[in-house]
Amino acid sequence: MLLLLFLLVLNFSSSWADSDSVYKSFLQCFRNQSKPLGQVSNIIFSLSNSSYSSVLQAYIRNARFNSSSTPKPVIIVTPLIESHVSAAVICSRNVGFQLKIRSGGHDFEGLSYISDKPFIILDMFNLRSISINLEEESAWVGAGATLGELYYNIWQKSKVHGFPGGVCPTVGIGGHISGGGYGTMLRKYGLSTDNVLDAKIVDVNGKILDRKGMGEELFWAIRGGGGASFGVVLAYKIKLVLVPETVTIFTSERTLDQNATDIVFRWQSVAPTINNNLFMRMVLQPLRRNKQKTVRASISSLYLGDADSLVKLLGKDFPELGLKKEDCMEMSWIESVVWWANFDHAASPDALLSRNYIVHFFKRKSDYVQTPISKDGLEWLWKRMIELGEPELVLNPYGGRMNEIKATDIPMPHRAGNLFKIQYTVTWNAAGTEAERNYTTLVNTLHGYMTPFVSKNPRRAFFPYRDIDNGISKTGTYEEGKVYGLKYFNQNFERLVDVKTAVDPENFFRNEQSIPPRTRKA
Repeated sequence: MLLLLFLLVLNFSSSWADSDSVYKSFLQCFRNQSKPLGQVSNIIFSLSNSSYSSVLQAYIRNARFNSSSTPKPVIIVTPLIESHVSAAVICSRNVGFQLKIRSGGHDFEGLSYISDKPFIILDMFNLRSISINLEEESAWVGAGATLGELYYNIWQKSKVHGFPGGVCPTVGIGGHISGGGYGTMLRKYGLSTDNVLDAKIVDVNGKILDRKGMGEELFWAIRGGGGASFGVVLAYKIKLVLVPETVTIFTSERTLDQNATDIVFRWQSVAPTINNNLFMRMVLQPLRRNKQKTVRASISSLYLGDADSLVKLLGKDFPELGLKKEDCMEMSWIESVVWWANFDHAASPDALLSRNYIVHFFKRKSDYVQTPISKDGLEWLWKRMIELGEPELVLNPYGGRMNEIKATDIPMPHRAGNLFKIQYTVTWNAAGTEAERNYTTLVNTLHGYMTPFVSKNPRRAFFPYRDIDNGISKTGTYEEGKVYGLKYFNQNFERLVDVKTAVDPENFFRNEQSIPPRTRKA
């Protein structure tokens, strides 16, 4: 027993000494490569730094990856200026460590801040500048800025402009746009990345490139193919979109004894085909009501117009919903952003600037539905959901602008032919491997039940909802990458591989679901 304890202490001391040696080498390289502002200790954190744990945990958004056994980085770099990013890339290569790039920490599997190999985190949260140009109807946004900060800055400059990004205000711009994130205006304006005009990226040699410097192929790849496979995205230049002074939101809930099956069946045909100004998200949730187990269908909506025209529209196209004007709330676009972010609708837009986030344990998965599920199929699904008890389904309608953009225009290919996307979600609060195993089994079982109803050959998945069950890369080979790459990118995967091979043939920029080069040295 004493011998085992001695060996453990010896191993720990050796690992600590090794990490200290790497830190010193990295630090010397960093000083040679850049002109840091202020003290280097303010932006580079070793394991022995008193602020290391707080910096690491500040942007961990899934409690599954915040345990004592979770692999930790040897160094965390929090750049203040662009040259710091260049230095971090060069020096990570020099010390031979993997570089993980984190802009908001919302990737579902923690792939931006965990690894089973020695690694360094490049955390972009300080690079959060936002510059609005209303004459051009554009904005430059730093990769470390959040969606909430972007929306707030747009609102301060204009009451009739917005941006079609996601509803969670603490999501980082870098991951959201590079992965092809979406929001409540996707049927009107497409994905966030469909509205990108330019970008700045640090390549594998530490060079800072804009759209002209990187070329159109790399610019194509980092708009939906994930920036972290190709370099470090510093900022995006985005196109602002027009929003009316008045928008309308409503929610509608039905349980099975309140005709929910008919509503869900009809929603599948209406939500993807109705006027492009209307987005109707549906959540299917098993619950207990009046001592009876049931499923609740909840519709949350954004309409780019007033309540009268919305009631008229749904009265014509979706009369089963029975929407009345008193069910609706009219507000400004920024107020709808606050509402969708789950703040009280009367909350100030200032709430969007908060980076506070309540961290839970969770697992997410995704699917695409291309043919409406029959009523018999829905009735069968309700029974399975009630049996499982926990996992929920979030249904996001496509159609509209999503049907008009070619599948090859950007890497995110899931366009025409898809009625809606499903997000599977389960959340829990109990720590431990047993709880994780139980809850992930539940959501995986529901995912299995859905097999007859979703896309096939391949079964498609949404890249920003990264799910390691779709496959992982351990050695960075093309064959490993193809397993998950075809699910996320369909026919665009091969083009992404070609871009990767051209710009990063040695596969320095990599993670467990990154784009591999076509060939690489052993």
